[in-house]
Amino acid sequence: MPVTETAGHFTFADWKEIAVSPEDAFPRLAHATVVNAFTGVIEAEATVCSYAIAYDTAATGAFAGMELVTGRVDGRAGAFALEERGRFADDGTVHCTFEVVVGSATGELAGLRGTGGFTYRHGETKVPYTFAYEVRRA
Repeated sequence: MPVTETAGHFTFADWKEIAVSPEDAFPRLAHATVVNAFTGVIEAEATVCSYAIAYDTAATGAFAGMELVTGRVDGRAGAFALEERGRFADDGTVHCTFEVVVGSATGELAGLRGTGGFTYRHGETKVPYTFAYEVRRA
C-alpha cells in the first residue's frame, strides 16, 4: 500500500499535570496526562496520553510522551501507540511530531506505520494535525 498523506483535527480535555521536581526551580520536571479526541482519517473518541515535561522557564520547554489511540484509521478498526516529542514557546505555541510505534498496531491496523505532527496555538479548541501512513501486511 502506498503512503497516504492526510490531515484532521483533535481536541483535548482533562489535562492533569503533577510537578516531579521543585516548582520554583528551573529546569523543572513534570508529568502530565491528557485525553484527546481525533476526527479526520484518525477517528478516536478518547485517547490516553502520558507526557514527561522539562520546563526551561515557567512558559518554555520540551516534552516527550506516548499516546494510546483506540479507534479507526481510514475506516480500519484497531489500536496503536504514538511516540511524541515537542517544544513549547512562551507565546503558547506547541510544536509536536509523532510516530507510530512499530509493532504496536492491532486489529485491522496491524502493520500500521506512520508519522505526523501538529502545531497548537494558544486558545485553539480544535488542533489541526497531519499524518502520513501505510499499513504493511506481513
